[in-house]
Amino acid sequence: ADGELVQYHYGLKDLVTILFYIFIAIILHAVVQEYALDKINRRLHLSKVKHSKFNESGQLVAFHLTSVIWCLYVVVTEGYISNPRSLWENYPHVYLPYQVKFFYLCQLAYWLHALPELYFQKVRKEEIPRQLRCIALYLLHIAGAYLLNLTRLGLILLLLQYLAEFFFHMARLVYFTDENNEKLFNVWAVVFVVTRLFTLTLYILVIGFGLPRVESQALDPERGNFFSFLFNNILFRMSVLLLVCLFQASVMWRFIHFQLRRWREYWNEQSSRKRAAAAAGTKQQTKLLKRDSGYHENGVVKAENGTSPRTKKLKSP
Repeated sequence: ADGELVQYHYGLKDLVTILFYIFIAIILHAVVQEYALDKINRRLHLSKVKHSKFNESGQLVAFHLTSVIWCLYVVVTEGYISNPRSLWENYPHVYLPYQVKFFYLCQLAYWLHALPELYFQKVRKEEIPRQLRCIALYLLHIAGAYLLNLTRLGLILLLLQYLAEFFFHMARLVYFTDENNEKLFNVWAVVFVVTRLFTLTLYILVIGFGLPRVESQALDPERGNFFSFLFNNILFRMSVLLLVCLFQASVMWRFIHFQLRRWREYWNEQSSRKRAAAAAGTKQQTKLLKRDSGYHENGVVKAENGTSPRTKKLKSP
């Protein structure tokens, strides 16, 4: 009422909060599975492999959609989009608004809950390493941004990442319901390229131009200043930017390779369908020609009108 702004810092009590929301995430996971995904699976009659992938994409679509809307609301209300300078101004960002802190704690809780879900969902053994790698990368980046006071930059990066992931898993769901419908994969491809470009631009803007201009350039872990003194060194700054560019280039190369393989498989499938249709048309035309020239029925050659081609003998009266 008196206009005071309450802000928060991270501490050991965050672990208790995260543990509580891990149980909440497990309950919500079960609700989505029971009342939405299982009912759809009964109608589609998918194979075991597709059933597992459908459940994975269904859960991630719900999570990514919720996270995109929530993250967009946070960055808009906090003014991080309207004022890009706020991403690095007054670094380190030790004290957080309530909604920013709560968002990060919920994100950590969700990706930690994904570990026991691997057992509850009976994920196949060959799928476990891929999912563990994905979970570990998300936990590493989210916890790193939270503990190293890069929460503002982390919010924008999560928004871009979740937006691309939402379209990808939505395209997978549509594909499982109708294998001939791959239009949403094209939408995902465009969104993926755009988000990669924005991510690379954001890295260059913050690392190359923002953090080197921070007033406090001394290493001060007690105040949460871990990076600004490093980025003041042009050699270190250029090395980090080079690593970021190489990583994004590798991601784009894998994406282009995937798209080329998918398009090649699509065109091969289309050409095989055309050949099958042409063969069927030729076969049908051959049958018509045989019908026109006469055909055999019960060992007797008959003409088009059904009469025998032999001349009939007239019986004497």
